[in-house]
Amino acid sequence: MPAWADPGDPVLASITGLAGDLADPVRLSVLQLLTAEGPHTPAQLADAIGVSMSRLGNHLARLRASGLVTAEHTGRHAVYRTAAPGLGALLEALSRYAHADPARWRDRPPAPADIAHTCYDHAAGRLGVAIFDMLLGRAALLAPDAAGAVRLGPGQDAFADLGVDLGAVRPGRRKLATACLDRTLRRPHLGGALGGAVLDALLAGELVRPGDEERELRVTPRGEATLGALLPGFEPG
Repeated sequence: MPAWADPGDPVLASITGLAGDLADPVRLSVLQLLTAEGPHTPAQLADAIGVSMSRLGNHLARLRASGLVTAEHTGRHAVYRTAAPGLGALLEALSRYAHADPARWRDRPPAPADIAHTCYDHAAGRLGVAIFDMLLGRAALLAPDAAGAVRLGPGQDAFADLGVDLGAVRPGRRKLATACLDRTLRRPHLGGALGGAVLDALLAGELVRPGDEERELRVTPRGEATLGALLPGFEPG
């Protein structure tokens, strides 16, 4: 039997073990969130991913055992962060491969969830991408660096137009802003604490509402008028 086909080969065992660790939506979501937005407590992870703490705990234990994440205890709280070098590049490569044939979606009419949906606690889909482009175009944000981190620019009145009070945004351990790659459109939308604040403002202003499907957002008639004026090229329907 060649070495590459030997189930006892340590390299093969390591690869298949990693594949098993990634082959669960909860574990994969945890790793994507920690890679994109930095350290989180279990409560923050459970809230962002939408699972119970008891269910999440089992997955965090497996990720710790595999060396993919570490937990640092501060008082009564544990803070999780990624521990595997190059994990972000691996997850990005897997995402690109999973969408290797853009023809599958490019020419079909957009479903409601393509127009707007949530990605953890921020807006994604065509709406999320259009908001990110607008914030860059008005210099409210500066272009992301090589790590995907985004800094505020001088044109911060653009956030006020979206209903966001920048002074009230408290990132805590979270990154203030990240360029989160949209899984379908392959373009960035706004993540981090600012991304969450933008979605909160859109919901509070009744510009969007939760849709019928999981993670789907629907643009309201008020949102069509407001967002249509703010976001060049965005078509809510």
